[in-house]
Amino acid sequence: MKDRAALFAFLDAHGIAHSTLNHPAVFRVGEGDDIKASLPGGHTKNLFLKDSRDQLWLISALGETTIDLKRLPATIGSGRLSFGNPELMKATLGVTPGSVTALGLINDTDHRIRFVLDAALAAADPVNFHPLTNTATTAISQAGFRKFLAALGIEPLIVDFGSLSLLA
Repeated sequence: MKDRAALFAFLDAHGIAHSTLNHPAVFRVGEGDDIKASLPGGHTKNLFLKDSRDQLWLISALGETTIDLKRLPATIGSGRLSFGNPELMKATLGVTPGSVTALGLINDTDHRIRFVLDAALAAADPVNFHPLTNTATTAISQAGFRKFLAALGIEPLIVDFGSLSLLA
């Protein structure tokens, strides 16, 4: 599993500019508002999910986005969704609860996880994610984030959570 240093080395090797602010641990979206106030761009909430067909899902959305997990399966083509357990999270993303991040996709080398990106987050620039630990926030431009996903061979499903429609 790659750690924070390996993640930063990967970003550097792919020419993806990033800046990181270290801070006390933040476990939920509502925490750390003072930290977020000092960082421009889109701040994220990330949900690690498993569906009734054993498919794994990661949703990255703006922190204020409402996600209806009961209606979402019809949009993304999943089975009934529930939260994935911490052991599976650690095995696939290399993170623990409270540190879920799209940057953890660097550890999903078997491509077990389908990635869903909030349309509002896809429009934000820069985007802010935990760098595999909830004691820091890393900012990356939207173009850099897309370059990161492309380097991993990941094509996100982009969903407008307001209308619950698949965009691209």
